[in-house]
Amino acid sequence: MVIYFLMGALLLALIVFLAVKNLRSGVKPHDSALKQRAIFNISEQLTFARLKQALPKYTVLAQVSFDSLLTTKFYHTRSKYRNMTADFVVLGQQNEVIAIIVLEDYHATKKHKDVVYQEKILKMAGYRVFYFDGVPNLEHIKDEFRVLDDSELFVQDIASKKYEFYAGKPSSHLKLTN
Repeated sequence: MVIYFLMGALLLALIVFLAVKNLRSGVKPHDSALKQRAIFNISEQLTFARLKQALPKYTVLAQVSFDSLLTTKFYHTRSKYRNMTADFVVLGQQNEVIAIIVLEDYHATKKHKDVVYQEKILKMAGYRVFYFDGVPNLEHIKDEFRVLDDSELFVQDIASKKYEFYAGKPSSHLKLTN
């Protein structure tokens, strides 16, 4: 019985010794190794290729942060969309946002409530949002964007939107910078 007690005490002393030694050495745990990862999954890759093929006049961006698309005066409002991203953003020739594209199958794992919230935010900011189930075919993409190509009003709408902010300000307060 005494032998078991001594063996237990010796084992406990060894554990305490190793724990103290680890604490005193000051060795911090190393970060894990960084590795490359694919930017797109297979459906996003196919969609990106088809968007570029169907919309040669436009620039297509992928995984764009809502922080790049939206601005607000208050931090607490900004924090509501800080970690959100748009699947694809289509830019016009003047680098203005023409449309935002959301892949439905990509968001199938997300909560439906989050998807609806993102849609409301984007529409509140005045963006056109197109939804595609799965990987869209070329004709479907062209049909959606044909409306935008044929509409001169849309181009005028963008130009007026750019300068709408400055309409009520006297020109002496505006500074042009290069």
